[in-house]
Amino acid sequence: MRYVYGITSALLAGGTALALVTQSPVGAQVAQNEQSEIAKVVPRSGAPESFADLVEQLQPAVVNISTKQEVTLGTRINPLAGTREPITQEQQGGGSGFLISADGYIVTNNHVISGGPRGEAVNQVTVTLTNQKEYRATIVGRDAASDLALLKIDATGMPFVKFADSSTARVGDWVVAIGNPLGLGSTVTAGIISAVQRNIGQGGAYDRYIQTDTAINRGNSGGPLFDLQGNVVGINNMLISPVGANIGVNFAIPADAAIPVINALRAGEKVQRGYLGIGIAPVDEDLAAALGLPKDRGEFIQRVEPAQAGEKAGLKRGDVVTKVNGREVTPQQTLSYIVSNTKPGTRIPLEIIRDGKPMTLNVLVGTRPPEDELAGTNFDPEEEQAVPEDPAGAADKAIQEELGLAVQVVTPDIARAIGVDANTKGLVIGAASANSDAGRKGLRRGDVILSANRAPVATSDALAKAVADAKRAGRDAVLLEILRRGGPSAFIAVRVK
Repeated sequence: MRYVYGITSALLAGGTALALVTQSPVGAQVAQNEQSEIAKVVPRSGAPESFADLVEQLQPAVVNISTKQEVTLGTRINPLAGTREPITQEQQGGGSGFLISADGYIVTNNHVISGGPRGEAVNQVTVTLTNQKEYRATIVGRDAASDLALLKIDATGMPFVKFADSSTARVGDWVVAIGNPLGLGSTVTAGIISAVQRNIGQGGAYDRYIQTDTAINRGNSGGPLFDLQGNVVGINNMLISPVGANIGVNFAIPADAAIPVINALRAGEKVQRGYLGIGIAPVDEDLAAALGLPKDRGEFIQRVEPAQAGEKAGLKRGDVVTKVNGREVTPQQTLSYIVSNTKPGTRIPLEIIRDGKPMTLNVLVGTRPPEDELAGTNFDPEEEQAVPEDPAGAADKAIQEELGLAVQVVTPDIARAIGVDANTKGLVIGAASANSDAGRKGLRRGDVILSANRAPVATSDALAKAVADAKRAGRDAVLLEILRRGGPSAFIAVRVK
């Protein structure tokens, strides 16, 4: 279970425009939360005298998830072979999940089955049922932006539950959580919905949660939050706490937000989100005073990315977007939330204020790029970064080991952020080890490597190959052409390890 100290929170947000579909049972098996069965144990007038019969009906569909992940902590030199060997450690984790079909599909949180510094999928996932039967699970798909994942076990005739229509959930409704908090298997807690559509300030399309006072702790992540009809109204996801444990302020991903993501993962599709390609800021009190506009009405455009939907529609820096497709833009209903939840390819009107005058523009909503591509938009050359202990690919690992550098491909967004020409081709340094020759010679975050041994390097593979070629030729150094903001490129010879 993710938790946050004080009033901060940590959860990625994003949206989807895929259509909701209902799930159909496999064969003649009946869902554990079939209405005819639930009606026998929960009177329609309100909460039962006991939740025991309801829990007995639902508990078999809730599972415990345990994970194992091999994490590289660093490298060491083998004195006999003279080679570098990785230092690894097995890490364990886990959480909760629930079966949504008789043939073994399981929903959980993405962070339950993620590990490592960049949220890589874990190496092994084990699912345990309430009858203590264990299954090895495969990861069908996962979506970091919504923090959802879909697993599959090789089984049939499984007990399963169905989703609720969470749009009908009301503040004050009773809810029941079943999960595995703090390693205590199959624990049941009950409470009420404290708020719906709760915006916790993270931005994006998934910053809307069901808030509940139901006791939720670490290990409840990915488990179901049931209404009294026995349907899954939300997926327990995070809590706010000054002590890292439940204080009655907990959040669940609404079922209506989760269903399209799960359906996309089940179909092997990518989750698509709307995108305008603009950088925005809220119209706070000071900005409102400067513009002569009401506070908290609309959002201010700080940046317009070239060739993206916003620029094509005619949006400009300094515009204030007040409505999107007829919906007011407010702190509770943000621009990113509305757009991300709009299907790519949809043409919608944007009401804006430009130089104090209202205007309407029509925009064809684009498709949000992958998160790793968007990371370049926020590349800050002044932000201190350490060289990662576990680089992602073989080429990145070789560059780190031989040169002590972490690099990534220069995109137009990164080029603008570091103050070089947007058409620059090369590798930007994300971090340089202080113990490396490159670090001692002053290479730093934001420098761009244009070439190695006079050959252009536009990918990590190209730089890794140049280093390997130099070593094969018996050279102890490689000649790097370095471009730094505000000056011409210069050649620097960097020793390899």
